[in-house]
Amino acid sequence: MNRRTLRLPSWLPIDPYILALIGTVVLAAILPASGTAADVAGGASTGAIAFLFFLYGARLSTAEAMDGLKHWRLHLTVLICTFAVFPLLGLAARGLVPHILTPQLHSGFLFLCLVPSTIQSSIAFTSIARGNVPAAICAGSFSSIAGIFLTPLLAAALLGGNGGGFSADALLRIGVQLLLPFVAGQLLRRWIGGFITRHKKLLGRVDRGSILLVVYTAFSEGMVAGIWHQVTPARLGALLGAEALLLALMLVLTWYGAKRLGFDREDRIAIQFAGSKKSLAAGLPMASVLFGAQASLAVLPLMLFHQMQLMVCAVIAKRRSRDAEEESQAVGAVSREAAAAVR
Repeated sequence: MNRRTLRLPSWLPIDPYILALIGTVVLAAILPASGTAADVAGGASTGAIAFLFFLYGARLSTAEAMDGLKHWRLHLTVLICTFAVFPLLGLAARGLVPHILTPQLHSGFLFLCLVPSTIQSSIAFTSIARGNVPAAICAGSFSSIAGIFLTPLLAAALLGGNGGGFSADALLRIGVQLLLPFVAGQLLRRWIGGFITRHKKLLGRVDRGSILLVVYTAFSEGMVAGIWHQVTPARLGALLGAEALLLALMLVLTWYGAKRLGFDREDRIAIQFAGSKKSLAAGLPMASVLFGAQASLAVLPLMLFHQMQLMVCAVIAKRRSRDAEEESQAVGAVSREAAAAVR
């Protein structure tokens, strides 16, 4: 007897991990950590963040990144989109305060504009769309490495007066919790790289579990501090609208801007997917370090944007794949006709 299983429609690619994140937020709302439990969760979250960035450093191959420098124009384009165009649009969204976004939600909106691009989903969508996959790998890696340094610096410069609580102590925490573990991972890569590769799936679960712990701790602090009373359904809807506009602008700019710069179709696909997306895995731990008790509101825009980008880019990737297939079939038909004419 066949048992039917409930599956999500292929056109609605809701990441199961997003569902886990939502469940973690609900758990924090119902059973927030407080008192001694909050101290324990906070200590565990600090250790989890350091371990996450150690793994990031150990996974990134410096040799592969250096090999990718030969395609420097593409990588520079992605970095400009990620760390210049996105932040400028985030700053422009200041005009939405206070009538559409609250100052706190705008801080989170601006923060999502500062985090690095993704690696895994950029590669996956570039592959589906038949783009330049090696370029997407290198572009995502460069963005992740640059984000370790640029995101905290940009956040300190652009969010220092918006409740981020940036200070010499905050910068010291960034160095201890983010930079030092990352550098240690890079230095130890030659000895532990093989182990990490062999246990990639297991360590991936550890990654995601660590991020869930960070989210639970951040949202628990928000619940205890009572900051969630600031988010009404109307404000949440306005935030989603602003993020939809942000994503649409970046998708258009990366696609047509890359065309104006003379990139071919495969490179334009890599630029569009690597230059229009933001990393949840890198952004959540950074927000926890940078924002402290305000982290829950800071990461809300990033969590929403992450799921939105997955859904929209999945549709675009499939469309690009169909276009490439139709173009290939058309070229094949012309070639067959030409061969027949010669005979």
